[in-house]
This record gives sequence, C-alpha cells and structure tokens, in this order.
Amino acid sequence: MAYVTETEAESPAESGSNDSELDARFLALIDADERIEPTDWMPERYRSTLIRQIAQHAHSEIIGMQPEGAWLTRAPSLRRKAILTAKVQDEAGHGLYLYGAAETLGIDRAELLDRLHTGRQKYSSIFNYPTPTWADIGAIGWLVDGAAIMNQVPLCRCSYGPYARAMIRICKEESFHQRQGFQIMMTLAEGSPDQHHMAQEALNRWWWPSIMMFGPSDAASIHSSQNMRWGIKRFSNDELRQRFIDATVPQAELIGLTIPDPDLKWNDERGSYDYGEIDWEEFNRVIAGDGPCNAERMERRVTAHEEGSWVREAALAHAEKERVRREEVAA
Repeated sequence: MAYVTETEAESPAESGSNDSELDARFLALIDADERIEPTDWMPERYRSTLIRQIAQHAHSEIIGMQPEGAWLTRAPSLRRKAILTAKVQDEAGHGLYLYGAAETLGIDRAELLDRLHTGRQKYSSIFNYPTPTWADIGAIGWLVDGAAIMNQVPLCRCSYGPYARAMIRICKEESFHQRQGFQIMMTLAEGSPDQHHMAQEALNRWWWPSIMMFGPSDAASIHSSQNMRWGIKRFSNDELRQRFIDATVPQAELIGLTIPDPDLKWNDERGSYDYGEIDWEEFNRVIAGDGPCNAERMERRVTAHEEGSWVREAALAHAEKERVRREEVAA
C-alpha cells in the first residue's frame, strides 16, 4: 500500500484549503467513526503520536519474547514446549504487523529499531521483570496478556485504519495466550502445595506490574485526552485498569489464589473493586531504565540485531538478484 510521507502530503496551497479546513475535514472523519488511511491528510501531531504509540507496541512485542524465550527449553513437557514456542512465534509476528503499520506513516523500520536500541523510544515496562519459575510464564499469559487484551481490543476501532486492522488478528491470538497462561496457573494452583505456592508467588510478582501496564493515572496522563479526541484511544487508563481488576479478581478466586492487595474489596455502590495505591515511583523508575532487567533486555536485543545483520544483507542481496532476473526476462 502506498503511503504519503510528511513531505509528500498535499499542502494547503495545492489543495486549495487552509489548515483549519483540512483539520475540520479530518475531525469530521473522526466524528463519523471513519478510518483515517495512509493517503489521507492528517495533522502532523496525529502522525507523530501514532508513530510513537505503534512503535512502542511493536517494540514491546519483540522485547516481550525474551522472558518467555528463556523457558523454551525448560518448559515441563514437550507439549508445553510446543505451545510456548508457538506463542513466542506469535509475538514476533505481532511485532512485524505493527512495524508494517508504522511504516505506512512514512517512517522506516530501520529507523524505528535504531530509536529502540538508542533509548529514544520505549517498550512496555512490564518486560523488565524476571521470570524465575515456570509459574511466571503462566502469570505472564494470564495477567500480562490479559491486560494487553483489555488495552488492545478497543484499538480494533482505532481511527487509523492500518493499526486497527492489525489489531484484529493480534487480539485473536492474544486471547489464546491469555487462556494458555490461565490454564498453567490453574494446573499449578490445583497441584501439590509446592506448586500452589509457586503459582501464588508468581501472582504476587506480576499483579502490580500488570495493573501498571495501563499507564499513569488519568490525572497524570499527558496524552490520553488528545488521543481520545482523535479516536486513537476509546477508554481512559483508569477505566481500562478498573475493568481488568474487576475481570481478574474472580478468576483468581476461582483457582484458589489471593490477589496481593490488602486494600482490595468489593464496592457495592460502584459495582467494582476498590484497590490499593499503585507504586508510581516504581513505575517511573522502571520506565526510566532502572528496572530489574532493563539493561539485560536491551543488551540482548542489540546483540541479536547486530548478529542477525548477515541475514538481512543476504535477504536484500537475494531480492536484488531476483529483481535483476525479472528485468532480464521482461527484456
């Protein structure tokens, strides 16, 4: 699909319109719940916001392969190994879909990766936590992928068409990942006392980082209101966080695990759970690069990219050879 870059976009003079008219036309499409396509005019802030968000999402899928990839050879059965391998492959595919969606906005994939490797773009802070036991793989599937689904299903209606369409397939696959993780946790919780303890400890480790995945509180979020006006987001951070908690607490109770929040209680008046204070200092510290595994994750990512350069070079050489061959045949 062709796309219009910032320099290629039709200027107000060429279109016979001024910025306010173009912006009004753009907002009319948003208000009509239509999709903005790569060839449509869009405000530069909208474009840059999408590049930032889609890139962070893509980076998170790629970095997120690491904590699970460490368990590919240590999963407790051949069946578990096969399932986890398929899941890690799915995450790689999700990253590719999303990098492709970002490229329709006129930015090169190599530039996005360079921004990740040099720290100019972020990935989800959740992937900077360790996975010391097999139960952590279950907790990631159940909690992390569950939070991701809560965040991402509304993105299937995102105002930017390529992003919305990519999210439809991603959400379908993430739903399998969430069920797989819950099934691991349920098996452990119903097993021996040691297995139950392992599951509970994993839940203790991942609960708070998972609810931090929804981002800062609405009062502290600097992008939410504009993103909701543009139709990039459909719900606020706190609203999605509340939905996740309300859905997940009964699941924990069903398998006999305890949410590690002494302030958690059902509020009849609100019809939702009240929950304790989130440690935003930890959230900001991990985002800033001072999490348990930040340095390890980035070192491994950059090393893999550098060691894989020969594959990219070979693919480009093959593509060029095929191009020359087709031209010779056509001549």
